[in-house]
Amino acid sequence: MSDQVRITRRGLFRGLGSTTLIAGCRPGAPEQQPPMPPPDDPHARPQAPANAVGPGPAPLQFTLNGRPQTLEVAPHVTLLAALRLQLGATGTKVVCDRGSCGACTVLVDGVPRNSCMMLAHDVGGRSVTTVEGLARGEELSPLQQAFIRHDALQCGYCTPGMLISCQALLQRKGKAVTREDAEQAIAGNLCRCGTYPHIVAAVLDAAGRTG
Repeated sequence: MSDQVRITRRGLFRGLGSTTLIAGCRPGAPEQQPPMPPPDDPHARPQAPANAVGPGPAPLQFTLNGRPQTLEVAPHVTLLAALRLQLGATGTKVVCDRGSCGACTVLVDGVPRNSCMMLAHDVGGRSVTTVEGLARGEELSPLQQAFIRHDALQCGYCTPGMLISCQALLQRKGKAVTREDAEQAIAGNLCRCGTYPHIVAAVLDAAGRTG
């Protein structure tokens, strides 16, 4: 046998593997960082915007029934929860809590919205009106008075949301409101007592109409 060391393929790769492992474990060896993806890489992790909220409570400012409000609200809190639990506006009701019944409807910049389906921070800098904001002091609004005259409420769970949806309609169309308009306006508000005809009559009454 020759005195020279024979190098086989297996021995060569085994040696290279050991050398690589030892080199990687060498103290002070710089850690290899993965390259940063280019800005237009569709697989790149999206960066949070500068005005992102969270994870803890953050300041929130908005107008509630004509009065400015400032409070600390966690990013997961809904507008409904903030209104009831932090601001005491309990006229807005919790019924289905999933945007199906309309009992929690409020006006956001004049537009009826389900407050259980909005985050509180979504109304930052905006104007919110709840059922408490319809009356002027101790005087009920014309719509609220019409609801009483036409017996448009029974158990009362749906009434705040009904009033808000109808108020939005009156603000949008005024005396031009028709029966069809009223029926469409409350299509997203459920009344388990079945007072829909009375509610429509109250809306037409408040709009200065009789039918």
